[in-house]
Amino acid sequence: MTDPQLSLEFDNGEPPRPAPPKLKPRAKPKAVVKSATAPALDVAQMAALVAAHADYRVLRRLQPVHHFARAAQGPVTRVIVLDTETTGLDHATDKIIELAMLRVDVDNATGLPVGDVTVYDGLEDPGRPVSAEIQAITGISTDMVKGMHLDETLIASLLSDVDLVIAHNAGFDRPFCEARMPAFAQLAWGCSFADIDWKAEGQSSAKLGYLALDKGWFYDAHRAEVDCHALLAVLAESLPQTGQSGLAKIMAASRAPSFRLQATNAPFDAKDLLKARGYRWNAEHRVWHTRLVDEAQLNDELAWLKAEVYDNRPARVQVEKLDAAVNYSSRVGEITLRQL
Repeated sequence: MTDPQLSLEFDNGEPPRPAPPKLKPRAKPKAVVKSATAPALDVAQMAALVAAHADYRVLRRLQPVHHFARAAQGPVTRVIVLDTETTGLDHATDKIIELAMLRVDVDNATGLPVGDVTVYDGLEDPGRPVSAEIQAITGISTDMVKGMHLDETLIASLLSDVDLVIAHNAGFDRPFCEARMPAFAQLAWGCSFADIDWKAEGQSSAKLGYLALDKGWFYDAHRAEVDCHALLAVLAESLPQTGQSGLAKIMAASRAPSFRLQATNAPFDAKDLLKARGYRWNAEHRVWHTRLVDEAQLNDELAWLKAEVYDNRPARVQVEKLDAAVNYSSRVGEITLRQL
């Protein structure tokens, strides 16, 4: 006989149903403690809380500063921070439609702004409609500038005792300003874009909006006055590598000559080498050129040209010495020829 314990037959003709699995008892949810007395956080406190976390950064709207409470430790340099909005890129044919300036004293000892900030911001009718492209970039319409004129008397007063004008791309702003008011040609100019080696300072871009974002600020760009406030705020900060302020760096650069070097009659097959080195092509004069911030850089570049571009053959190149009185203008500096 077959042992009924081992039988494969089913008493009712159906396979037995498996026993249901044993379920673990569901864990009781943890109680959430709510305090009716806990104060609500305001926006600034919430921002500070998020900013303290290593995985987050907080951007704050840039707040214009109209007075710096710190006192100067000694002599100061009176600076104008300037920006323009224009109808186009050519100072010979295009016109200024907005000019903004911040006048402020900078402590020579610390490179920091001190005291009051005097603000000028004016619109001007260019005598023709503002293009849709320019309106989209600047937010300035034909109706906004219709019949408007810059206050030349006030501008002249602000410029009367200024030591240095700073713009973020002075090579663009200076020719426009000089074409509009000759008084700008009598001033020393510095450029926050070119006079600071932002790459050496660890920045991947020298655009003003990027530099402000790196400091944790955002702002509504492309109106002249707010761009000036953003530039002053950025330049009042310490540079990451040198530790000095951006203002101090530009002031020092304005006191020393810079140089524009032309690779005169450079071989055609050296164009890629020159371009990779940072040289720019001047189509009018058909020559590659670059800018050096001091005599040491100039001498190093002359040696590089002789070895890499002219293959140690005899050559003469043009060197233009620039001081702050002509730097970034359309005027020519002191020109010499150097034998390599």
